[in-house]
Amino acid sequence: MHPTEVLANLARHQLVDGYPLVVDLEQSKGCWIHDAVTNEQYLDAFTCFASWPLGYNHPGFEDASFVASLERAAKHNLSNSDVYTAELAEFVDTFATHVTPEGFSHHFWVAGGGLAVENAMKTAFDWKARRLGRSDYLADCSDLSILHFKQAFHGRTGYTMSVTNTLPDKVGLFPKFKWPRVHNPYCVFDLDGEVCNDIEAEEARACSEIEHVLRNDDGTHGHVAGILIEPMQGEGGDNHFRPEFMRALRGYADEFDCLLCFDEVQTGFFGSGKPWIWQHAGVAPDVVAFGKKAQVCGIYAGSRVDEVEHNVFTTSSRINSTWGGNLVDMVRSQRFIELIIEGGLMAKVTALGEHVKAGMRRISRETGQFTSVRGMGTILACTFDNADRRNKVLKALFERKAIALPCGVESLRFRLPMIMTTSEADELLDRFEASVKAAAATASV
Repeated sequence: MHPTEVLANLARHQLVDGYPLVVDLEQSKGCWIHDAVTNEQYLDAFTCFASWPLGYNHPGFEDASFVASLERAAKHNLSNSDVYTAELAEFVDTFATHVTPEGFSHHFWVAGGGLAVENAMKTAFDWKARRLGRSDYLADCSDLSILHFKQAFHGRTGYTMSVTNTLPDKVGLFPKFKWPRVHNPYCVFDLDGEVCNDIEAEEARACSEIEHVLRNDDGTHGHVAGILIEPMQGEGGDNHFRPEFMRALRGYADEFDCLLCFDEVQTGFFGSGKPWIWQHAGVAPDVVAFGKKAQVCGIYAGSRVDEVEHNVFTTSSRINSTWGGNLVDMVRSQRFIELIIEGGLMAKVTALGEHVKAGMRRISRETGQFTSVRGMGTILACTFDNADRRNKVLKALFERKAIALPCGVESLRFRLPMIMTTSEADELLDRFEASVKAAAATASV
């Protein structure tokens, strides 16, 4: 099919409301997306919604053994949960060695970030039910709940819709559980990177609401099975939390006998300069859901789950799926891990993030158009006065052949390729600055 026919042909059969591009999979290179229709190059600062870590056509993908393994996997679609291969074992070993933190011995693989989070919740439900002495599979467990936070996005699957609360159109008009939702005490940053809001008061408010729920565990909110949080809320606004608050959550989970579950679907897999963003705070969870950049989705869990003998990781088919992830994704993920480790990319993205943040702060000081520059590594954001101004900047950026994303009510986020060079980062900053100024000029007319 000719590239000029792609969008029209798709529109005959499905909603086509994404970017007006037709990606050329051969000519797109590194941080640059090649539009097959216009032959224009777009600077990628969105990385397919934080899911494509090393740019396009990475030279490491030309490795003959990788190509052969990818081809073998692509010719089949095995049910990995029950039929095992050397490719599966090599991937799991690589992931467990280089990505999973020490002390987390349980793994579960599935296709889809929402399903990863949903299985983390099911792990907590099963664990809590058994802690309450329930072992009959016919027992009513509708009193179990998940404590979660405002401005959270955890997915669009059955359970996750009940804990997602960003834009109403994500979950509106679908039946949901009324599980406890509490305040999210996120940090606001000044142009020196210091927290500048009254974060202690914000955290006190959140802790008060959490304690109200947990201390009335058998009342209005049922039995809380898990505390679920994104260590940095992505779609909700790139909201960062202090280590002190994460330690408080760890304490609540231990005191009130529930599992602490982290949703790292967007933030995990090296993009922050560490394998997992929770490692920056140093507060370990019980269960972590992952996906996106990892290519394959799933959960890993630690030893606290083993306080219940017959937990979901030891009982056959308690959590499962037909394919148990996708073998092609696993082969690709393994190669990503190898390239990230061999290239020392964690240190490089840390430096990249500091460089881009410094540039964004300079632009903020000079233009006065946005505030609260924040983030780490490839995960960066800033906040505008209102959504209209933010949206105008995103539009101006796209017109200047750079792609970024909105988040929250009025924030803009970058999700950078891990292989972005300093010169490419400077090019992004130049286009961002021009876009900010163009949007400001439009607003003043």
